[in-house]
Amino acid sequence: MDNSTQESNLGTENVVTYESPYPLYAMAFSSATTATVSHALRRHHTGNHHRIAVGSFIEEFSNRVDILSFDDEALTLKSDPSLSFEHPYPPTKLMFQPNFSLRQSHDLLASSGDYLRLWEVKDSSTEPLTVLNNSKTSEYCAPLTSFDWNEVEPRRIGTSSIDTTCTIWDIERCVVETQLIAHDKEVYDIAWGESGVFASVSADGSVRIFDLRDKEHSTIIYESPQPDTPLLRLAWNKQDLRYMATILMDSNKVVILDIRAPTTPVAELERHGASVNAIAWAPRSCRHICSAGDDAQALIWELPTVAGPNGIDPMLMYSAGAEINQLQWSPLQPDWIGIAFANRLQLLKV
Repeated sequence: MDNSTQESNLGTENVVTYESPYPLYAMAFSSATTATVSHALRRHHTGNHHRIAVGSFIEEFSNRVDILSFDDEALTLKSDPSLSFEHPYPPTKLMFQPNFSLRQSHDLLASSGDYLRLWEVKDSSTEPLTVLNNSKTSEYCAPLTSFDWNEVEPRRIGTSSIDTTCTIWDIERCVVETQLIAHDKEVYDIAWGESGVFASVSADGSVRIFDLRDKEHSTIIYESPQPDTPLLRLAWNKQDLRYMATILMDSNKVVILDIRAPTTPVAELERHGASVNAIAWAPRSCRHICSAGDDAQALIWELPTVAGPNGIDPMLMYSAGAEINQLQWSPLQPDWIGIAFANRLQLLKV
């Protein structure tokens, strides 16, 4: 990537593209290689194949999730039709179980939409495992906007919903551990910090932190400067839990927060030319974050210890072919970032 111009000088060896028959939105990197999942595969190739799930965004009931295989040596990205599956409604988020262990025989994938669903990705098929539904009435369910899988306590998944609640599931027992009325309006995103601490953002314009040891209280650490400007996404810095990032609706800013100093951002990243849609912290660096938006740009930032008077410039830029809707940073291969725009998934080597 080139940090001096808007246009990227990425060579073809630095970008791998997959074209889907459908518009794409949700995307997830597995934390396992298919070589660790399957001993049979290990005999057949030397390179590592990494799984990536992508979800279609079709405005009707019938949607799809495709499981792709990325070979980081041959730089190929291919769909595995035997693992792809039908999904009710477009998935609002996809996430593989974090910290895959060698004790597991199969990869677990979670998806949100009408309900939270768990899928078992095997060598030659993907099987539905369970549908987690906390709706008290069978005829109506409030759509789930997002969820996050707890890295420290992998039996826990927290979901956020348009019905103002966050629900913490114990997926091993398939029961609700707790449900909190988290905000005054729709909750758009949720992120775990520690095993019992999570944060959420909402259409009410606030970032709130919850501790499961004290469910009656939450701490507001940021509110939109203009009242009731929704906050759409939240990313907690897993390498340094003092920091998190959020984005506002229809705003070109990425707001960086220090939870020790509530209400005032420690930095605002304002170099996008249009609304920011997605943010992701680097998996192994506490100072790097990537953002992407409607200006078709993916920007990588290195946060300084002290921000200068003129703000912060991105260190790297990449121009995509259309508005970027989704962005994920690979947990296993921190050199690779995935972006989704239109019907394409692109992997960028940074």
